[in-house]
Amino acid sequence: MTAHDLYVLSPYLGVAGVAILVILLDLVIKRKGLLPVFALLGLLAPLALSLVQAFDLEDSVNLLRGADPLSTGQASILLGSLSVDRFALFFNFLILAASGLVVLSSTDYVRRMERFQGEYYGLILFSATGMMLLAAATELITIYVALELATLPLAALAAFLMTSKSSEAGMKFFIIGAISSAIMLYGMALIFGFSGSTKLSEISASVAATSGGLSSDNYALLVGVVLMVVGFGFKISSAPFQMWVPDVYEGAPTPVVAFLSVASKAAAFAILLRVFYTGFFDVSLDWAVLMAVLAAASMVIGNLVAISQSNIRRLFGYSAIAHAGYLLVGVAAGVKASGPDSGFPEFVSVGPDSVLFYLVAYAAANLTAFFAIVAIGNRIGSDRIEDYAGVARRAPFLAIALALALVALIGVPPTSIFIAKLYIFTAAIKADLTWLALLGVANSVVSAYYYVRIIRVVFLQRAAAEEEERISTPPASLLALTVAGAAMLWIGIAPGTVLEYSKIAVGPLIP
Repeated sequence: MTAHDLYVLSPYLGVAGVAILVILLDLVIKRKGLLPVFALLGLLAPLALSLVQAFDLEDSVNLLRGADPLSTGQASILLGSLSVDRFALFFNFLILAASGLVVLSSTDYVRRMERFQGEYYGLILFSATGMMLLAAATELITIYVALELATLPLAALAAFLMTSKSSEAGMKFFIIGAISSAIMLYGMALIFGFSGSTKLSEISASVAATSGGLSSDNYALLVGVVLMVVGFGFKISSAPFQMWVPDVYEGAPTPVVAFLSVASKAAAFAILLRVFYTGFFDVSLDWAVLMAVLAAASMVIGNLVAISQSNIRRLFGYSAIAHAGYLLVGVAAGVKASGPDSGFPEFVSVGPDSVLFYLVAYAAANLTAFFAIVAIGNRIGSDRIEDYAGVARRAPFLAIALALALVALIGVPPTSIFIAKLYIFTAAIKADLTWLALLGVANSVVSAYYYVRIIRVVFLQRAAAEEEERISTPPASLLALTVAGAAMLWIGIAPGTVLEYSKIAVGPLIP
């Protein structure tokens, strides 16, 4: 392993190192409240290393007219397996930010896990390491290993409360995750058998060399890619592969659900975009239609089933399915514009950069909502929507933050997801998928019903007389909520910076 390899891997090694350090510190210190402090301070190191790589990459690109010197193209054991480009660094920043905020918001929640606080923070950081590697992976084996590193800690975290629902959530997540990984691994094996390589660039060249109508030579490739899509469908919680979501959202610790809903979804969409933008469009299948169907099914199922939910975390589970559908609208638009014989060459980057912007906007809004739910749920001891009655009187700041997040998730201006939905539906229209954009708008209207229902309970219904005491919020949770809420409003009011960086980040994916 060369010094260049260590430089490329330094952010990932940094996060993994912090995870190990936190677990070791848990063995020797008695004040467990210091563990999140060490975790947060430790995350500054991989953040700084990612910033150094970003500035180094920018300077080198300016000098070499677009060359990407940080890609692992030098002779080393990492040859062709990782690529540290603008796309990977974009997700480094997003995942590190989500991880830090989740750690900060967990300080009060994890007091009920007195014996396992070190393991809790360590597993979050190990999962973040896998997610960051997943966004940078450009080789099938690396993709699979990174995916398992991201998924297995989450399965353990889902069962951390050791209640019947928590254990059920962990078991379902583990079993369904294992099934989806097996399906995806079988698809990878078929692709390797067809192309003779596990590197995405070489697979792309092999696909291009044998493009054309379906034949006995490329059926294996077609089935392999479809199986990979099925595996990714489980990871991004899209219909019809969403059966694990509501139970895991209901049973797992609330901060873990927040982390799962944001960071895990971002990493899964990152690898989905990278895989499809390496040349699988040459397989004779209209991938835009496939993605559009998955998007439509996810939006419709997620929003319609959410209407009947009485548990706020199950409701957010179906909301996550619906938002996976909105994100797939952008994927379908990008695939439509990038596929063979596309009539939209000028819009080739519109789809993927709209997905990246939506992921950032969704992260800010969903984390704001979940941080408010964590703070409220810790005090009222319930996840039933009806038990949120009177929260506006008992905790005005939490109620306002939750209401703003719910309004943002609907897509109402001037919040972040309004701009994100406008951007992603515009991409669909430009790619001649107007019907899908209209379906997305209709589903956004449907979603207003169940989001506004929560706001009505919080602000208009009164709690029982014995439940009128004020709800206090720990400073760390309040800080995490404030940062996420401020980001949500800032992206909605001044989206230019994130929009611009989203366009830059998709550059390495566009031929």
